[in-house]
Amino acid sequence: MRHVLFAVLFAGLAACSPEATAPEPADAPAALPPGRPAIYEAARVGPEEFVRALYAVHATPGASMGEPPRPGQDPIYDRMLNAMIGADFAQAAGEVPTLNYDPICDCQDSGDFTLDSVTVTQSGPAAAEAAVVFTNLGETKRQTLKLVKEGPMWKVSDVLVPGRPALTEQLMAAIS
Repeated sequence: MRHVLFAVLFAGLAACSPEATAPEPADAPAALPPGRPAIYEAARVGPEEFVRALYAVHATPGASMGEPPRPGQDPIYDRMLNAMIGADFAQAAGEVPTLNYDPICDCQDSGDFTLDSVTVTQSGPAAAEAAVVFTNLGETKRQTLKLVKEGPMWKVSDVLVPGRPALTEQLMAAIS
């Protein structure tokens, strides 16, 4: 029994020795150009990476989100926000829905866009807020993205713009 104990002790010390080699890190995925694939990949990494990928589309000339999913089925939004967006669109029935702009850039068009700062505060393993400052078409804007982690991906659950009701409040008022 004593020999087994010594063998285990020495094996443990050998594993800690500086001569032990650490496993090689896995190859990082190739950097994707700004767009939906890059956003989806970043959403699996962390809240700050996700937010930066969302804004990279606007900040990179020529970048595109590509063909958007149907209203209420966008993987960048959580289930509740998607449900509200879908209901808003359905209720509009051919008219202009309440959400008739891109809430990420708080705009219909973006140009000469810069992401000035992102400060992410994580309140738990599946909840965070991102305070974002950006400039679009010469106008500096501030907003806060509320984020949740659904499954392996971070998603936007609300958008707060100073001086206005939260996006979820606007949508609830429209669909109620």
